[in-house]
Amino acid sequence: MIRKERKPAIPRPIPRPGEGKRGPEGHLGYLVRQANVAVRAAMERALADLAATPAQFAVLTMIVAYPGVSGAALARLTFLTPQTINVIVRNLEKAGAIQKSADAVHGRILRLQATAKGQALLKRCRVRVMEVEDQLNKLAGKEEERVIRRWLSIVAEALGGR
Repeated sequence: MIRKERKPAIPRPIPRPGEGKRGPEGHLGYLVRQANVAVRAAMERALADLAATPAQFAVLTMIVAYPGVSGAALARLTFLTPQTINVIVRNLEKAGAIQKSADAVHGRILRLQATAKGQALLKRCRVRVMEVEDQLNKLAGKEEERVIRRWLSIVAEALGGR
């Protein structure tokens, strides 16, 4: 068998976000994921000096919005696994940001509430997250933002199943 001499492949440069398949030519799901990763990274940077993560921010937000929420419901609300919720809840409890109490009817269910310390942390985090959201809002006009919000909500409802 005679082998042909292969020419080495010339690597194509990887396009920057917004270019080629990472831009308008890309698959919609990939573009949504790419945007999600970018927003998450921006939030991580914004929250870093508060010693909080985007996941902790989401958990605290939902605990304040829905006082007495259970860990299982919290997992569904935040799109995190029950195992991840357990770790986050444990860390927030150690930090004094939340407290647990047994459910009055089902003693094995633990209800979560934010403490004053947790509410203060959430308030500081919100300022940082709003700065990131302000950056996002500057990328689109008010009408575009409204359309994007509506579309994202429709996608989550239609495909999310949670």
